[in-house]
Amino acid sequence: MSNGELSTRHLLGIKDLNVNDIRLIFDTATNFKEVINRPIKKVPSLRDTTVANLFFENSTRTRLSFELAEKRLSADVVNFSSASSSVKKGETLLDTVNNILSMKVDMVVMRHPSPGAPIFLSKHIDANIINAGDGTHEHPTQALLDAFSMQEKLGDLAGKKICIFGDILHSRVALSNIFCLQKLGAKVRVCGPPTLIPKYIDKLGVSVSYNVRESMEWCDVANILRIQLERQDIKFFPSIREYAQYFGINKDLLDSLDSEVVIMHPGPINRGVEITSDVADSGQSIILQQVENGVAVRMAILYLLAANR
Repeated sequence: MSNGELSTRHLLGIKDLNVNDIRLIFDTATNFKEVINRPIKKVPSLRDTTVANLFFENSTRTRLSFELAEKRLSADVVNFSSASSSVKKGETLLDTVNNILSMKVDMVVMRHPSPGAPIFLSKHIDANIINAGDGTHEHPTQALLDAFSMQEKLGDLAGKKICIFGDILHSRVALSNIFCLQKLGAKVRVCGPPTLIPKYIDKLGVSVSYNVRESMEWCDVANILRIQLERQDIKFFPSIREYAQYFGINKDLLDSLDSEVVIMHPGPINRGVEITSDVADSGQSIILQQVENGVAVRMAILYLLAANR
């Protein structure tokens, strides 16, 4: 592999990337970040490329971020949301995609409620596939933009301590973050109620804690996940109020720490539940930088995969 090329044709999960791939994506994203801060924010890199955004699950931020990234690269964009489509009429995933491919689509960005759906697609169709979240499995672009934002703030992540707080069990962000941060040499811990921590997660080489204060004292970065009520078919904790009381991160806790912890959140935020507004909007928070970096990182991924066609 030359320095300027990804080792893979698709972005299905962080598991498939090596550390050189991750660094290449970050270097490319840094260049694109400069582009999106110029008065003219467009480059013609993907001028003759058609990208289909297939969202079989609701998403606002990820879909908008991808759409913006595609338009900044001058791609032609086709948006498809299953809520208003033939999927409702019983059409299969492969039918839907084949119909879209017969329109000569080069790349597919896909979010799907079933784990493994993007991998299934990549085996059956010729376009480059980008996984924008598959069930509770992975969300690779979120992990890349999170790690990119951490690196921008802290420098090299080797040896840095990152704690992921909250609903680890239902989160695809957590899994992708763990894989990505470990590849970059960071130490990773997860913290939340025992009912929301997967049983064998320590087998991934992360430490597990149920104590928020102790974990906040330990970490350099707190990546706080929301409670995914829409994925919980049973109650995992007594009440939202109780969750906020024992596992929420508030300003009093933040101000009582000896060191300044960087605060992150992939959004959307349940303000007052896993994080209070004064923490989310504090000087230690890089939540808005994450959003800006999301566009640059997704531009980098689209650009690098297109080069691999």
